[in-house]
Amino acid sequence: MLQGKKILLGITGSIAAYKAVYLVRSLVKAGAEVKVILTPSAKDFVSTLTLSTLSRNPVLVDLYDEQSWSNHVMLGRWADVMLLAPLSCNTLGKMAHGLCDNLLLAVYLSATCPVVVAPAMDEDMWHHPATKNNLQLITSFGNTVIPVGKGELASGLFGDGRMAEPEEIIQFITERFFLTSPLAGKKVLVTAGPTYEAIDPVRFIGNHSSGKMGIAIAKELYKRGADVTLVLGPIGIPFSANGIKLVNVTSAAEMYNACHEVFDKADLAILSAAVADYTPSVKADQKIKKKESTLTLELTKTKDILKSLGEKKKAEQVLVGFALETNDEEKNALTKLKEKNADLIVLNSMNHKGAGFKHDTNRITIFGNKGEELRFDTKSKDEVAKDIVDTIIKTHYA
Repeated sequence: MLQGKKILLGITGSIAAYKAVYLVRSLVKAGAEVKVILTPSAKDFVSTLTLSTLSRNPVLVDLYDEQSWSNHVMLGRWADVMLLAPLSCNTLGKMAHGLCDNLLLAVYLSATCPVVVAPAMDEDMWHHPATKNNLQLITSFGNTVIPVGKGELASGLFGDGRMAEPEEIIQFITERFFLTSPLAGKKVLVTAGPTYEAIDPVRFIGNHSSGKMGIAIAKELYKRGADVTLVLGPIGIPFSANGIKLVNVTSAAEMYNACHEVFDKADLAILSAAVADYTPSVKADQKIKKKESTLTLELTKTKDILKSLGEKKKAEQVLVGFALETNDEEKNALTKLKEKNADLIVLNSMNHKGAGFKHDTNRITIFGNKGEELRFDTKSKDEVAKDIVDTIIKTHYA
């Protein structure tokens, strides 16, 4: 996939710079043409001789010296992708605020190609509000951030901030920029997680959905080049969107409203969230005290998100729903497919081991409104997400 691709690698002053040696070697081995730029401080961590030997190109450090001038505009236009790995906290701050005091930053500010960064720093620096703000700024400029890993750090601490491994970086840029896909540029809505329907300020009606399946689908779509908006219920753990537009909601009503705001401009919608079917008719303003031996709750049906989107779906839009069933699985799934005017229904059966809520695996059957019926074995949810996306492409975008 990288054969003939032009990668401009920027290396900054971080102990993780030693990984850049392996990264250059792997990129060249994969067929890429690699040029390397170092910040002056990066020379303290890695040898220009090693990098020039592995990249088969001169390594650039200065804007000019007594012999030549480095054309930063040309470099920024030459590359298919500009990759900064490792990206130090210092260079991150300069990128966020447009500072230009070395060749690498001059090239970055002149680059017309996509820019990808792989941060590397100690945990406290990574979690500092200034770092978070700078990451948000460079992301808003259109740059892409490769998530950091968790592990042993140069300080001796164990935590977040490790630069992604070279093979992870290569996989990321390959999938993000060099895989051709009919979903590239498509606007996609995905829902995931549970909804919580408040009884009082303390208690709620909910379900056991972890959101793992919908998150895996959103990530897979993003890898295929789609413009993804994820409407996510309260999953209880942090989720790093990393290029995916994230809309957090709590209740079924909030999810309904969020979906309708996005759907009109969407090419594809995949509704995998476990939305509550009923919500308390009245929410108590104060915590309900345990006074009586019984408590009666009156419940009202929530708005059906899949059905409402099916009713307004245009001919060119594709709508995919999920059916989690405990009995009459296929019959219920096919009924849902027809009544909700969906194009595809993904069936989960709670009767299959390793399928359903909270598992890292799933087992699905996909039914289509043109008679399609595709059965899959139990797989990891990441692999299931690939099967779902592949099926959507095959049935509607091939």
